[in-house]
Amino acid sequence: MEKVTLVVQHREDTGSRAARRLRRKGQIPGVLYGHGKPAVLLSVEPPALREALSTDAGTHAVLEVVFEDQKKVHRAIVKDMELDPVKHTVTHVDLEEVRLDQVVETKVSVRFEGTAAGVKLGGMLDESLREVTVKGLVTDIPEHLVIDISELEMGDAAHVSDLPVPDELEVLDDPETVLCSVLAPRKVVEPGEEEVEEGLEEAAAEAPAEPEVIGKHKDEEAE
Repeated sequence: MEKVTLVVQHREDTGSRAARRLRRKGQIPGVLYGHGKPAVLLSVEPPALREALSTDAGTHAVLEVVFEDQKKVHRAIVKDMELDPVKHTVTHVDLEEVRLDQVVETKVSVRFEGTAAGVKLGGMLDESLREVTVKGLVTDIPEHLVIDISELEMGDAAHVSDLPVPDELEVLDDPETVLCSVLAPRKVVEPGEEEVEEGLEEAAAEAPAEPEVIGKHKDEEAE
């Protein structure tokens, strides 16, 4: 397991106003909790958090959280991160203290590798599921899972059961859930074609019905 250290600072003030003041100063408010201990308020520098989450484990890295006025190490994982809807910057981070032998359930992103054969023939790739829930030791959780979709033909689909998963992990999603599928291309309507078709349909609807032909009575035919 790669050692990833994250230095944080204690913070005393609570509430949205205090959090906004921290953000104006260029810091990210957060909290550390776990093991039944009281939650500890903290703040962290954005570059420090970004560097800590840039390893191969990404957002699933086990962090060695250290308060800058203490020496004690708190092993923790990122439980949640709030993002600014416009800037997409981190506005709050929740850290959960864990043990290295602790089993956790968490979301892991799915990465599609290659270009599907059906897409090369003009089909469209429909990505139905971009992440799955896995269960395993905190030290075994990967940043993402990869599936090769290059063999998918038109009309084919990849399911959760097709996802290559390390032996130490368990995927909790339904195996029959579709990850992605290759759809047939939609018919392209040329400019004006739709209007012509609509005109023909309207003309057919407005055309008078043909008169009903009534046959003569046998007696009249005899005359």
